[in-house]
Amino acid sequence: MSSVFFTDTDCEMLYTDAEKLGMRVIGMPYTINNQEYVYDFGKNTDIDKFYADMRAGAVAITSALNTQNYLDYFEPVLAEGKDILYVHFSSKLSGTFEHMKIAIDELKKKYPERKITCFDTLSICGAAGIQVIEACKLHNSGASDEEVVKFLTEFRDKISVYFYVDSLQYLKRGGRIGTMSAVFGTMLNIKPILTVKDGKLEKLTTVKGVKKALDFMVNKFDEEYNEDDRYEVWVLDADNKQVGDELAEKIRQTGKKMNLRRFFVGPVIGAHAGPGTSGVIFVKK
Repeated sequence: MSSVFFTDTDCEMLYTDAEKLGMRVIGMPYTINNQEYVYDFGKNTDIDKFYADMRAGAVAITSALNTQNYLDYFEPVLAEGKDILYVHFSSKLSGTFEHMKIAIDELKKKYPERKITCFDTLSICGAAGIQVIEACKLHNSGASDEEVVKFLTEFRDKISVYFYVDSLQYLKRGGRIGTMSAVFGTMLNIKPILTVKDGKLEKLTTVKGVKKALDFMVNKFDEEYNEDDRYEVWVLDADNKQVGDELAEKIRQTGKKMNLRRFFVGPVIGAHAGPGTSGVIFVKK
């Protein structure tokens, strides 16, 4: 195994997952209360404080890495005579990958004998994290980079993700809906149901109230889930534990065979979705 496996913290998982599997992790930055942090899969991140600050009115933003950041992550590995396999979040959701491409072009000129393989999960958060975990298991078993990419190319199309956002103000801030839609949506208790399609966020529908949002997601799970418990079902929430637990229980009540993991949404994703978000991620039929 000559390549070193990389991922980034927009592909959500626990830091213990990354450490157990021996991944190299690229930390993605976020800023709140004018202080920049680098997300570390929850190892030293105060998730509760982050969401409490957001609920109190603090504006959280994210930013791209620069070219030098990628050089700092990748060059020491290439200098050791090793190749790189980087499985990353959707390139359609961030400008950071333009900087990465510049860095890789520089490194290929400097280390022409080395190989840098990048794979786009076309997803983010746990939907990317599940792909990364399975890919790293395969990589660690001795599979070639080409074999890992072949597996992922098929596997990424089998990931289903459904989530709702509790408040429309964060989507408005990100320019995804207009001001009037946000105002009236909040007044009417409208909950947009979103998914990730072809690497981008997409609104599927809107429902009125949390109960209907949960019922919609549970029905989707019931219709689509592949009862292959090699792969976990993830139920996530962003500072919305009670509703996340309720969603998890409703999913268990479908009676399907599963290994369910309750999980939190980290601050980089949470900066865009906002507190109160909840959703489910699973491998479909």
